[in-house]
This record gives sequence, C-alpha cells and structure tokens, in this order.
Amino acid sequence: MNRKKFLQQSALFSVGLMANKFSFGTVNTRFPTVRVPLNKRHFTSYVIENAIEEFQKKVNNPELGWLFNNCFPNTLDTTIYDESTSTQKLTYVITGDIDAMWLRDSSAQVWPYLQFMHKDRKLQDLILGLINKQSKCINIDPYANAFYNDPTKEGEWFSDHTEMKAGIHERKWEIDSLCYPIRLAYEYWKTTKDTTPFNDEWVKAQENTYKTFIEQQRKDNLGPYNFMRTTPRGTDTLQVDGWGYPVNPVGLICSSFRPSDDCSIFPFLIPSNLFAVISLRQAAEILRKVKNNTILASKMESLADEVQKAINDYGIIDHPKYGKIYAYEVDGFGSALMMDDANVPSLLSLPYLGAVDVNDETYQRTRKFILSEDNPFFFKGKAGEGIGGPHIGRDMIWPMAITMRAFTSTNDNEIRDCIKMVASTHGDTGFMHETFHKDDPKKFTRHWFAWANTLFGELLWKTYKEKPSLLKF
Repeated sequence: MNRKKFLQQSALFSVGLMANKFSFGTVNTRFPTVRVPLNKRHFTSYVIENAIEEFQKKVNNPELGWLFNNCFPNTLDTTIYDESTSTQKLTYVITGDIDAMWLRDSSAQVWPYLQFMHKDRKLQDLILGLINKQSKCINIDPYANAFYNDPTKEGEWFSDHTEMKAGIHERKWEIDSLCYPIRLAYEYWKTTKDTTPFNDEWVKAQENTYKTFIEQQRKDNLGPYNFMRTTPRGTDTLQVDGWGYPVNPVGLICSSFRPSDDCSIFPFLIPSNLFAVISLRQAAEILRKVKNNTILASKMESLADEVQKAINDYGIIDHPKYGKIYAYEVDGFGSALMMDDANVPSLLSLPYLGAVDVNDETYQRTRKFILSEDNPFFFKGKAGEGIGGPHIGRDMIWPMAITMRAFTSTNDNEIRDCIKMVASTHGDTGFMHETFHKDDPKKFTRHWFAWANTLFGELLWKTYKEKPSLLKF
C-alpha cells in the first residue's frame, strides 16, 4: 500500500489489525513472536544475530530484549533486495510499507550496520551495493527523492506537474536527499578504507549534487525545478505556481520540501542547510584524497563556507525567551518559522548528523525551545511527550523524535526516560511506528516503518555498549 493511501485510509491502526499483519504466536504471552520467520527474511547477517543474542543475554530487561530482536534487524529482514550483477554490487532498499527507495530512508536504515561490517563481508557488500545504487538514482534525476527498482515503472505520482521520468516514485526536491548518500559513503569509506564505490558514476553524482545546490541558491533565476500536485493536501504541493514562496538569494540553498515530504513554508530550511555544509565537506574530502579531483573539491568547500556564513547571518534568530537560536525555516527577507519537525534532519538531530557540536550554545538554546511547548509541534499527553509535525498533525508524537532526543542528550536521566518512553509506546506490537497518539499508543500510523525500527535498535545497542546501567528499569 502506498504511503498516501495508507495515511488516508488507515491513519490510526489498532493492535487488533496488527495481528493480521504479523504472526503473533501465542496471543496470551506478554512478548509474542512478531519478527519475520527466518525463511522469509530478505537478508540475514550472523554478526547482527550475534549482537541480538549478546544484548538479550546481558540486558536484564525482557521487553527491551524483545524489542531489540524485532527492531534492530527489521531493515535486513524486510526491505533488502539484491540487484547485483556480475560486475557490480547493487542493493535496493524499500522504506517499508511503500515499495520505493528513498535516498534518505535507505541511507538511514542501513547506517547502524556500518559498525558491524568488519565482521561480515556480506553486510559490507550490501552497503556497498546501496551506495552504487544511490549514485545511479542521483544521476537519473538529482531532484527526485524516491525511486523504483524497475526503471520503466510509472507510479501513482507520474501525473505530478513536474518533469517526471519513468523509474521515479516521487520528485520532491529535498536537500537531504543528496546529503544522506554522501554521509553513508563517507562513513563506509572511513570504516573500511574501501574506495570501490568512488567510480566515475559516483563522481558524476557529486557533480550533479553540486550543480543542484548551486541552482537552488537561486541567485540568478528560479532554477529548473518546479512542482505541483493535484491534491487536497496543501503540504503536498508548492504554492506560487509551483516554485514555492519567494526567497532573497543570500547564499542559502532552497529545499522545496522537508524530510517529511511536506512542502516548506520558507524555502531556506536551516537544518537541511546545516546538513549540506557537513556533506559538502565530506564529499570534498573523498574527491581530494581518493579521486585527486581538487577542482570539484574546492568548489564544494567554497559552497560549504558560503552556506555556513549565510546560516550564521540569516538562520539564527534572537528569540525573546530563549535568546539566539536556530530558526527552522527562513526566507532571507527577515521572515522565520520557529518550530521543529520530527523528521531527520531536524534541529534536534543536528549533533547526531555531525552538523553541530552537541555542546554548541546556540544548539543547546535551540534544544530547550524545541523540547518545550513553545514549539508548536511539541506534544505532551498521558502516553508520552515529544515532537510531531504537520505531516500527521496534532497530538501525534514521532518515536523517531524521542529516539533522537536520547541520541542528542548529555543527561543520563533524560536518555533513560526516552528509552522507557519509546519502549512503552509501541502499542503492544513490538515495533516502532511513524507516530502514536499522545494519550494512546495503540492509536498509531504506519505498521511497517523500517527506519524507525532500526533507529531505535541503534540507540539500544549504543546505550548497551556505552552506558548499560541506563537499560536497568
């Protein structure tokens, strides 16, 4: 089922419906078997299975052990498709309940497995294949955010009013769609020292990335991208004839859509611009050290410097209560949108992405703002508290945001509280969801959202390795 129909037809799922989707084993048991059976898993890594066994053996909390077994391997169990040829590793990774590969989601879904590659060559090849696949996708269209494995497929959004091509699931321009593949490739390289993915196709993808970022600074004109969709949802299309609201070309990069796939109000999306700065520097380092391509590397570094300066000049607002903090979106004319969204990159997630230091004073002030009810999308209820967003709407909290709060915290009590909250809001399903209602975790959206599952597994493993006492509750 595609994501939009899923949200329209089944916005709130109950645990009763979940029993029809997964095999629950003995219903009366507290922790029923919900993980995909071994013979139906798409990919199995012995090193991941060993990690699960170790976690369950050492962590004296049966519910956390159950959740880790369900969530951490969910990407491998359910979303991996090997498309390798005799000459190249290729991996197609769907997001979950939608048969399409987002550049963002696919990168984030496999990210937690990078630390295990040195023990499992098959796992390394899987990630190598995804990097190769992403380069191919970017070179089809750097403005697209999601692709099919069938290059001839014309999906449900093929009628969108933009330059759609076969093989593209959706063509929403989002800065982070080009940043995530760089982040993945850079960490793969740093972890393995393998330069295999950095072929001519990868270099072309970097050229397209740089070209697209420059176009979307909109210094000389609006650029080649516009987008409209015939839809009742205002967040699914761009205003002002498909170009979005006007910006003052101050050096920032326009992102027509947010990581939520919702349209931006003010097109200079600050967390995505900060993500672009670090990504440009990472791509430049690879180009310089691996490909000896100093020309493109220098251009990327220069653009990173320009965007960082523009963020400092236009992306930081003097809030009357919190002082100087990051805005979520600005237009360069002086207008700013003060909020945060649960989807990553978000303002909250910036240290997790390596875009700012967790102790940075501007970030810490921003964090206080977005984790308060002064953020219009911070919700608090009987089941928990956390950040949501316009994509699902009022009173719906994203487990991803609670997980990210723990990742970016320096307070042990806060980290423990976040883990407890996520563990108590899976709605008796054993899996993470897109959102849950602030007062009732059994009211949730998206029964199969691999990124949220794997991300929570990453948090549990990190906490187990670094601060295992926080898992004792």
